[in-house]
Amino acid sequence: MPESLPPPYRSAIILGAGSWGTALAAMLNERGLEVQFWGRDEALMGEISQTRRNSRYLSGLLLPETIQVTSDLRELKPADLLIFVVPSKGIRETAQLVASTGLHLHAKVVVSCAKGIERLSGKRMSEILSEHFPATPCAVLSGPNHAEEVSQRLATAAVVACADELVTKEVQSSFTLPWFRTYTSDDPCGVEWAGAMKNPYAIAAGIALGLKLGDNAIAALVTRALAEMVRMVTRMGGKAESCFGLGGVGDLMGTCYSEHSRNHRVGKLLGEGMSLADIIASTRMVAEGVPNTVSLYEAAQTHQVRTPLLAEIYAVLHEGKPAREAMKALLSRDPRPESDVSS
Repeated sequence: MPESLPPPYRSAIILGAGSWGTALAAMLNERGLEVQFWGRDEALMGEISQTRRNSRYLSGLLLPETIQVTSDLRELKPADLLIFVVPSKGIRETAQLVASTGLHLHAKVVVSCAKGIERLSGKRMSEILSEHFPATPCAVLSGPNHAEEVSQRLATAAVVACADELVTKEVQSSFTLPWFRTYTSDDPCGVEWAGAMKNPYAIAAGIALGLKLGDNAIAALVTRALAEMVRMVTRMGGKAESCFGLGGVGDLMGTCYSEHSRNHRVGKLLGEGMSLADIIASTRMVAEGVPNTVSLYEAAQTHQVRTPLLAEIYAVLHEGKPAREAMKALLSRDPRPESDVSS
């Protein structure tokens, strides 16, 4: 659908004032939508409203004056799109807050941009949103989309996944610009599981880099991570082909190799000998792979999916296993056929 056509939706509410939410606010404004930008931190949103910059998360981007900025949900007007860009652990709470305002009663689509699996329930982000907004279609936006590059209008591609084909195409059009190309998928399950799984694997790639294991080892690690991703996605009801698209291998590569990746950065520092507690204390940014490793590892155990790489990352992050020992354990596993994709 040509980006020169008017967007099918006229307005959007961005919920979440991290780097990705900030970049999307500017992008949708450029696309021609009326954008409202909400974050829970009153001081941060007050600063953004005055300076038009998010100095905490994406300082290089100047937001247009036409974007309404607020920390008060009561100030938001009804909009066609409700776009959730909060960390995965905050999705349920934020959905409850939005549901209490009635904003969803006027929305045409809810869009999830969070990547993760809820612990204990094992639910995907779109499933949680659909619980709170059952009468509103829910779509997923995913892919190798670093906010730093999107804010600079560098060429980017993403995937929109939804079970409703018409909704998928309309959301696709709304998120399409000359420099931002969007594809469609009818497999939100596969896209969401793949998007969640790439985070722990990016930590593993970072560890390998920090340990100076070399490019060969990192390439092998990322390849085997993809094999695990396929096993988990298909066991959970998603399509294997979603793992080979933008929301799967595209996001996996972008996160495992990019200096913009917070998960990759966490792994690199772990490989260099820094403790996880010190790493977390040193940054405001949320590395989704740290908490999501727990929910993903538990899901793999519950559904009996073979994920040795995920298990070693879990041991490093949450059982105190030295990073070098974890990498050695992976390299010393029994040989097996590369084509063995059984669980």
